[in-house]
Amino acid sequence: MTAIISFISSGIACFIASFFIVPRFISRPRAAASLAGATAVLLAACGGGDGGAGSPGGSQTASGASSASGSGTGSAGSESSPGTSAPAAVIAPAGSIFYGMNGHINAGGAYAAASPALQLSQLKDLNVTLYRNDVSSQAEAVKLASLAQTMQPSGVTVYPVLLQLVKNFSDEETAYQASYTLAQQIVNVQKYAYYEVTNELAPQCLVGWVDGVHSTDYDNRCFQIARGIIRGMIAGIKSVDPAGKIIIGGNTWMHYGFDQMLANGTQPDGTNGHPVVTWDITAWHWYSEQGDIRHACGGSGCYDVIGTLKSFGKPIWINEVGIRPDFPGTPDQAATFLYNDMLNALMSIAPQYDIESLQVYELYDDPPTGQGPYGIMLNDGTTHKPDYAAVRNFIAAKPK
Repeated sequence: MTAIISFISSGIACFIASFFIVPRFISRPRAAASLAGATAVLLAACGGGDGGAGSPGGSQTASGASSASGSGTGSAGSESSPGTSAPAAVIAPAGSIFYGMNGHINAGGAYAAASPALQLSQLKDLNVTLYRNDVSSQAEAVKLASLAQTMQPSGVTVYPVLLQLVKNFSDEETAYQASYTLAQQIVNVQKYAYYEVTNELAPQCLVGWVDGVHSTDYDNRCFQIARGIIRGMIAGIKSVDPAGKIIIGGNTWMHYGFDQMLANGTQPDGTNGHPVVTWDITAWHWYSEQGDIRHACGGSGCYDVIGTLKSFGKPIWINEVGIRPDFPGTPDQAATFLYNDMLNALMSIAPQYDIESLQVYELYDDPPTGQGPYGIMLNDGTTHKPDYAAVRNFIAAKPK
């Protein structure tokens, strides 16, 4: 309840911050330190709206077309991009995928200082089997593929989060084509079992201080561009790797109105009959101030977020489960909260809501110029915070 009161009382700050959203998984190079730091502070109590940043296969309708208008087949995209070699063997899990971790191999800081072998040893010590990492260029895809190939034989499966920002495009068609090309480039470097398409685009399109549960909570032009990004990525992936599973880019808090419009072919201006996006796994993010995911309360009321996500009919991955840097307590209290009120609370409802995976955010703290100390380890890449033991002990006590 304290978190909810704090959340509502920060409405003014969130309203301002909604116009300066910087995703936690952001394209490289990272945004200027001053903007990132200010955004992180403003949005720490905004229900995860800072952009953070994957069953059965879904059918490809308009989302698999080769243009934003939905025409064409996309078959031309099956050829490798110039200068790339044939993809290596698919990076796919051999066992459980229930527990995972977030990383930023392309972000620098501790992720650059810690070798892939060291990161692998830490992930193995935690006993997590999925490692979620962002990628926004072909060069980053090469680096990510090397990490994935290093970890795969030891039972840790890397999967990519493909990134684009709405502000980089003027219209849906341009966003579609650029995202189609980017996805082809990334998949031509390395095929994966899972691909997450974007990260927290919904808060980039919110209209002021709103909860994100209604279509009218979003700017129409922004939503169209975001839809173009997502559809272009899916089509680009499928043109190279038809078997790859699509994870709809994780959103957070109560911003499910965005995904509902994608699934229904509607948009904020109230019109329908627009391209429908299909996916295989619904991703979501949940943080320490957000309360009960079955009864989350914002400015317009309280909502069953997880129940709405289940209504999409796809398995659910909570692929960012994290403690805010401004958690109101000691590090030990934060670790206890992570164990009991987050991991245990989500695991207890997993069978009811088809939650297939819980992935902690994140392995290492960001550097001082980043978006905050979200890690379960310090920025040196070696020092454990109490959260590290909480994650390790939880997984040991409740293996999946």
